[in-house]
Amino acid sequence: MKIIWSPTARSKTKEILEYVAEDNPDAALTLINQFESKVEKLKENPESGRVLPELKNDKIRELVVHKNYGVIYEINPDIIEILTIRHFRQNFSSSKL
Repeated sequence: MKIIWSPTARSKTKEILEYVAEDNPDAALTLINQFESKVEKLKENPESGRVLPELKNDKIRELVVHKNYGVIYEINPDIIEILTIRHFRQNFSSSKL
């Protein structure tokens, strides 16, 4: 399976990493490695993330990264698309995809 990152997901990831790096550059490097590692594992087990009850669509799931972040992705036949990244303190709705 191929993994692609949407422009929104790339932008959100960049914002998060820049914010974390302001106070702790090493933590930002650790976090990006965790994002990449968890997302790569989706190739082997795309359904490992939880179904988002707000969306009622079992193709759109969320993977927890470092207890504070959710990687929201969509499973398609040959592609996993990373839709967005969120901090768990954020309210979530389908309009944020």
